[in-house]
Formats: sequence, C-alpha cells, structure tokens
Amino acid sequence: MDGVKSSSIPPFGHIIYRLVFKLITFHLLRSRSLLISPFIENEMGAVAGAGREFMVKLGKTEVVAAPLPMQEHWLPLSNLDLLLPPLDVGVFFCYINPTTPTSQRLEYGSMVGILKVALAQALVSYYALAGEVVKNSVSEPELLCNNRGVDFIEAFADIELCHLNLYNPDETIEGKLVPTKKRGVLAVQATELKCGGIVVACTFDHRIADATSANMFMVFWAETARSDAPFSLPPCFRRSLLNPRRPLCIDPSLDRMYVPISALPPPPQHKQQAGGEFEPTTSREDDRLVSRMYYVTATQLSELQQSASSNGGKRSKLESFSAFLWKMVAESSLVANNEDNKAISRMGIVVDGRCRLMSQDGDDKPTPMASYFGNVLSIPFGEKRAREVVEKPLSWVAEAVHDFVESAATREHFLDLIDWVEGHRPAPGVTRIYCKLGSEEEQEGSTAFVVSSGQRFPVAKMDFGWGKPVLGSYHFPWGGETGYVMPMPSPLSNGDWVVYLHLSRSQVAFVESKAPTVFRPLNPHYLHLL
Repeated sequence: MDGVKSSSIPPFGHIIYRLVFKLITFHLLRSRSLLISPFIENEMGAVAGAGREFMVKLGKTEVVAAPLPMQEHWLPLSNLDLLLPPLDVGVFFCYINPTTPTSQRLEYGSMVGILKVALAQALVSYYALAGEVVKNSVSEPELLCNNRGVDFIEAFADIELCHLNLYNPDETIEGKLVPTKKRGVLAVQATELKCGGIVVACTFDHRIADATSANMFMVFWAETARSDAPFSLPPCFRRSLLNPRRPLCIDPSLDRMYVPISALPPPPQHKQQAGGEFEPTTSREDDRLVSRMYYVTATQLSELQQSASSNGGKRSKLESFSAFLWKMVAESSLVANNEDNKAISRMGIVVDGRCRLMSQDGDDKPTPMASYFGNVLSIPFGEKRAREVVEKPLSWVAEAVHDFVESAATREHFLDLIDWVEGHRPAPGVTRIYCKLGSEEEQEGSTAFVVSSGQRFPVAKMDFGWGKPVLGSYHFPWGGETGYVMPMPSPLSNGDWVVYLHLSRSQVAFVESKAPTVFRPLNPHYLHLL
C-alpha cells in the first residue's frame, strides 16, 4: 500500500488524543483494563548465570494495543525489507535506582504502568509494530496492520544489577532478560531486579524494522512516557519512496554482493567420521558462535584510528576498529588451520541508505526518508586471503574497508539494489556474506563476519521518566554461521564504546588473548556500578 500515512489519525486528532490521554492515565494505571487485552499467562523459570546463580520468575503477559480504533489494512514490505530473512533482534536497557525528576523513588508496578500506557500511545503512530506478518498470494511476507497488539511480559530476577554477568549475555540476557517473541512484530519484557532496578527489553522482527527504525520507536516511546518531552518526527511508511525504477537498471556488481536463495547450493549436512559415523558439520565446540560484550576505551580507539590513518587519508573510528578486528579474526583462522594459505576471510559493514536516498535539492526541511520506518540497508563486504589480511599493515586493511564501504554509500547503489530485488521477485535474495563459499575446499578455515555501526544507538535518550539507563545494548545471536559485531556508545557519553560481539568460540578466545587491552570484558566497574 504505497502512500500509507504515518498514522490513520488526522493531526487535530493527535492533539485531542493527548488531552484525553492525560485524563485517563490515572484510571488506566489502576485498572490497566482500558488499553490492555485480557490475555494473561503465568510462567516460572530458573536460570544460572556464569558467576551468580539467579532465578527469573515470569509473571503476567498482557497484550498492549493502540487505544483508538484503527482500520485494518495490509502494508507491503519494500524490496529492501524482502532481503531480510525472518530474524528477531533484541535490545535491552538497564536502570538502577529509578527516581522521578523530584527524587521520588518509583516502585516496579508504577514503572510498568508508565511503560504500558506510553507503549499504547506510541502504537498509535507506530501502528506497524502492533500488527503481524502474513504471506501474500506469491508467498512473500507482508504486514497486516490489525492492531493485534504487543505482548508485554512482567518478570522478576533474583539478582542485583551490579552482580549481573554482562560480559556473557548468552548466560544472563538471552531468553531471560530479553523476551522470546512468540507472535506479532514486537515483544516487550520489563524485569524487576533484586536491587530495585529494572531491565526494559524488546524483541523486533527484523523484516519490519532495521536498527534505525527500532531506535526511532524506542526514543518516541520514552518521550511519550515523559509528558513534558517534545516529540520526535512521526514515522513514515511510504513504501513508494523505495519503488523500483522503470525500466529496471541494475549494476552487474550487485551480483557479487547478493544472490537469489534459489541459486545457492544445498549446505552439507554431515561429515563422516572414522568408523563410519556421521556428525553435523557445526558440531565442533570451537566453531559454535557465542555472544560477548566488551568495553573499548576512547584512548584505544584513537590509537587504532591513528595507526589505520598512517597511509595518507584519515579513516573513521569504525573503519579503523573494523579493520583491526578483521586482522584478528583472519589470524585466528590461520592459527586454527595450520597456516592454511587458501583460507578466505570476509568482512562486511552495514550501510544505512536513508541519507543517500534523501533529496539533493539543498532544502533543510525534514524529508520523508529521514523518518522512514523499515529496512534501508546494504551490506558491502571485502574478501581477501586470510594471510594477506594478517600480513598487510593496519592502514592497508583500513583502506580496503574504506573502499568497499564507499562503493555502497551512494544513492545509485541503493536504487540499483531496489531494482535488483525487483528483477528476482518473488524469489527472495540474500547478501552473499551470509552464505558459504562455493567449494568445501574454499570453506575450510574461512571466516566471515559483519559489523553494524551502533553509534546512533540512543542509550542517552532512553529516559522513561526515571533517569537514563546505566547500560543499553543490542542483542543479536541470529543463529547463522556469519559473525556479527555492533559497537555502541558508552552510556557515560565519554567517547568509549560498548561492543556486542557474536563470533565463534575460538575466534573470541584468540581476540581476547591477542588484544586484551582493546577488548576488555564488560563489567560493572566500567559502568560505575561498583
């Protein structure tokens, strides 16, 4: 449905709605029955973190929906949305000693009430998040905007925030503090901690929202919870902004970056062991991908940038950091595979196309693309022999990173990509870096990972009325064999980074041993919790 507006409510309706909203908030917090569907589950579970064992008790699950009637309609996914497989992305924010601006301490029930009321109001504008993904007549996904609502889970964790093992989110975050989405597009969990703090977490369907879109919604949600806060731009759902051109115009280089899933060879399922038995190809414990979180100081980032820029041109901190990590991962492959000269190492960087697709007329007014909600991403990547990445200086690797990123950071690239998808529909496509190399010989010892810049991650803006979070992070153990890394700003706003890293166990061990001063395991000391 091209040209769908950001909300089905006219502008004057938003003004009236906010006045009415303030009048009903008090009664809503008491009864929770005006905006909440009567769907309730009671569950209990126990988890053990590395370090301190703790319990997580899951309480009520309620469905929060927009409070105003909304006409049911279908919203097609754009061609760029269709490049995403069905993946869920998690994000969480940790708060300690929640207090109001007047220093009044808030109890868990009050915070949950504020979150639910604000969520319901935010879903008026972000109605897509209250819908569900269905298939159309050619089996492509599309969004049914029916206001089914968002599952909101209440929970209690028998641990204090300062004792939470933040370094190993596989043990303490995954499936415990970040919800598992069972239906719909978005799920929310609010977990009370033993110390009185709270963890607010969301799980999104990546086919509907990229990180920029998720950030837009979360900031809007937090602003809504603070009645005196100004509102951000409402989201734009105009799919016509990403319509293909007629006739289609596709640069041949796209075929080296993307591939129709139907053209991929079937993955090898098993390898034969001595004795005739078979084992899954991913059964090696060292090959299993794990999630870890690190603290990288501004001083280390500046030193990396200086080393990476010594070849003439100045490289960004993201390019410098990514090049450094590429060298580490490539070297880990050589060490693990007896200096195999044939091993290939690939690294991609996610590029956001919004600013590339904005109008170039010099007008400073906000454009629809600036607040476009959906996926506007491309993942260019470099592919080198692992030995070459290791032996070349950091400046050479950083220049290679700069070159392949620059090739995709253009308006023409994104228009070509939209046309490429159109030319292969309804067959879905995927970026090649998520796929295995052609032959089994090429695959042996080869590595691949993607870096997604989270420098616009709005951790400092996620104040629901009880203070800023002491930590915020994305959580994306996506289940594939390609690694994923996201550097985000420290909540201290001091130039340091919090880095979420999802690589194989052997790669993690190598990086930690090779660069311990850069990759420092995240702990409460870095967040000033101790």
